[in-house]
Amino acid sequence: MPDVARTASQMISGMTPVLQPGNFVFITTQDRDLVAALFSQAISIFREDEGVSMLIPIELAEKSRLNVDQPMRCITLNVYSSLEGVGLTAAVSSALGDNGNPCNMVAAFHHDHVFLPSGLCDRAMEVLTALQHETAEQGG
Repeated sequence: MPDVARTASQMISGMTPVLQPGNFVFITTQDRDLVAALFSQAISIFREDEGVSMLIPIELAEKSRLNVDQPMRCITLNVYSSLEGVGLTAAVSSALGDNGNPCNMVAAFHHDHVFLPSGLCDRAMEVLTALQHETAEQGG
């Protein structure tokens, strides 16, 4: 594994956002059979008091007759950021929010992932790339 970025400036200047293929939807259910049926194709699962939240490919949601009204795209931040790092999520969500882009951040072990409405992904990529370059130019 490459070096782990630990400071905000290291994480932001090295984030290298990449738009992933496909569309995804967030769903939530208390139906254990549905969870079992979707589990193997879900890209994220989180148990909440209200039910199990899952992030699944839109095609799977359509096939399962689930709500697909809010298709999302995924931008992966390809920096190996420390699980104890501070500042990446705040910088990314602030930059996107300041430009009218809602986002849902999903942190995993190796990378952070930004989910946002499908129609906003091109502008979001521009915003994140500009943030990365600005931070790098400042000595990040």
